[in-house]
Amino acid sequence: MTTIDFVKGHGTQNDFVLVPDHEGRLDLTPQEVTFLADRRAGIGGDGVIRVAPIGAAPDDVREQCPDARWFMDYRNSDGSVAEMCGNGTRVFARYLVDAGLERADVFEIATRAGQKRITRFGDGFATDLGPWRLSREVEAQERGMDSVVQVHGAPDPLPALSLDLGNPHTVVALPPSIDLGALDLTRAPQVDPHPEHGTNVEFVRAIEHAHISMRVHERGVGETLSCGTGAAAAALAIWWWGGRPSDQLDWLVDVPGGRLGVQIAGDRVALSGPAVLVARGTVELPDPVGVSDGA
Repeated sequence: MTTIDFVKGHGTQNDFVLVPDHEGRLDLTPQEVTFLADRRAGIGGDGVIRVAPIGAAPDDVREQCPDARWFMDYRNSDGSVAEMCGNGTRVFARYLVDAGLERADVFEIATRAGQKRITRFGDGFATDLGPWRLSREVEAQERGMDSVVQVHGAPDPLPALSLDLGNPHTVVALPPSIDLGALDLTRAPQVDPHPEHGTNVEFVRAIEHAHISMRVHERGVGETLSCGTGAAAAALAIWWWGGRPSDQLDWLVDVPGGRLGVQIAGDRVALSGPAVLVARGTVELPDPVGVSDGA
C-alpha cells in the first residue's frame, strides 16, 4: 500500500481532503479519490484537492495561469474531475498560507477554470471567481428562464436560470408555496434540458434586500452544506431576475453550513467567507482493484 499525507478542512462546512503533493509526483486515481472522500471507509469529504506545483498542472492550465505558483487539482467525491470549487479555493488558500507556501496578502492560484486571485481578510479569504455569464443568454433574455427543474418536494417543474462561473449552475427561485427546507435533495433534481456535463442545482429563498438562503445539489456529490460558486450563481440569478439593480451588488447568502458573501462587479463576481483546517495525518491508499500483497 502507498501511504500519503492528508489535511482535512472546510469552508462553511463544505469539506475537503487536501493531499499535499509539493513535488508534483502523485497521480490520484478515481478509486483513490472516492476512498479518501468516503465518510465511513476513508477520511470523508465533499471533494478531494491535490496541492501541486504549477509545473505539474496540465498544459492548458499553465497557459491560463501565468502568475500562479500552485495548482488546485480538484476532484468530486465520486472521483470525477471538476473545473474548480469556490469554497475549495479558500480552503486551498488556507493550506498554502498555513504551510508557508504563500506569504502575500494577495496571490494567484491555478484551477482548471483559470487563474483565481485570492485576498486574505480577517480569518477568511475572498476569491475573485472571474467572469460569469448566462449559459443560454438568448433564451434567458427572451423568456426570463432557460430550463425547468423537477425536484422531490415540489409538485410541478420549476423555472430556472443557467449560469456559467467556470463550472455549471442551474438556479431556481422558489415560490412562497414551497418550503426550502422540505425539498428532498437525497435524489438528484431533474433538469430539462439536461446539460451535457451535468450541473449544480441551487434552490433559493429571498430573505430581504440582497440577502438570500440556499440549498444545493452538487453534481458528482449530492447535497452539500455549502457551495461557493453556487452561492455566487444564486445571488447573480436573483440580481439578474430583479433587473440588475446597482444598489444590490453586495450579497449575503445563508447556506446550511454558515454564511458567505458575494460581490458583483459587472461581468465578474467574488466570493468571501471563512476557511479552517481541522485535522492532519497519514492514510494508506487502497491497492488497485485485483491487486493484493499476495498477488
